[in-house]
Amino acid sequence: MTEPLLAARPGDAGPDAVADAEVEHAGGLWSDAWRQLRRRPLFWVASSIILVLLVMAFFPSLFTSVDPREADLAGSGATPGPDALFGRDLQGRDVYARAIYGAGPTLAVGVLATLGTVLLGALAGLLGGYRGGWPDSLLSRFAEVFAGLPFVLGGIVILTTFNPPGQLVGESRLVLQVVATIVVLSWPMAMRIMRAATITARDQDYVRAARALGAGRLRVVFRHILPNTLAPVLVYATIQLGAFIGAEATLSFLGIGLKDPVVSWGVMIAESQDRVAQIPHAILFPAGFLVVTVLAFVMLGDAVRDALDPRGR
Repeated sequence: MTEPLLAARPGDAGPDAVADAEVEHAGGLWSDAWRQLRRRPLFWVASSIILVLLVMAFFPSLFTSVDPREADLAGSGATPGPDALFGRDLQGRDVYARAIYGAGPTLAVGVLATLGTVLLGALAGLLGGYRGGWPDSLLSRFAEVFAGLPFVLGGIVILTTFNPPGQLVGESRLVLQVVATIVVLSWPMAMRIMRAATITARDQDYVRAARALGAGRLRVVFRHILPNTLAPVLVYATIQLGAFIGAEATLSFLGIGLKDPVVSWGVMIAESQDRVAQIPHAILFPAGFLVVTVLAFVMLGDAVRDALDPRGR
């Protein structure tokens, strides 16, 4: 009888060699994806927009020297002009300055919520998909509870519990509350994606070879499975970042997300909703920034997905 294919023989490569070969394979996948991305105009357009937004978020003083909270009631509702490029809102604040400074909190919520969602969901999916059995069933049922919650209703319940009406909350705490709410309501999808990828990867020959050669569970998971399951999660994260920015604007519009004195595009839209007919520029410009930002991240996600999925080429 012939020896089993995956049985270890004297002189065979050990777990390190298997890991190195698989890491090299994963590296080849990312290198090929980068070559595909560089050829796509959509990727460069989206990346350029996102780069400008990041510079705007980190260094707003490069774009304006006006204090976004400075109010001039004498100029309330002023239309766009030399003194205020985007005009002024009801309180006489410069809409352009507020739109520039609003990029920081808006992008912070999107990035932090994406990181939290991906880390929590990916860890749960990796554990459940690799272990299987009752841990997988327990995590799956637990995720279904959160997945069944309507986003807006869940956001209202969580944020009003954390922050009752009339209670003053610091800016940083308010941002973290919104981030935590989005993560709690969104992590099940990231878990499902990682779980499916992990179940597929755990039955591959390279994983069986690593086990046969004596690799421990942690080594198998983090050296063999994880590098080969990141692609779908990365695509999900890129697209969802734009969606989470839109979610922050939705929660702020409803009056349960970020609030004054925090300057964000969602807050600006919420403050201007009652004066759309009289002061349309106060809502059109922050809404335009929001739409362009979400569109840029969605375009980037589409480009990354096409580059990482050979079937889509």
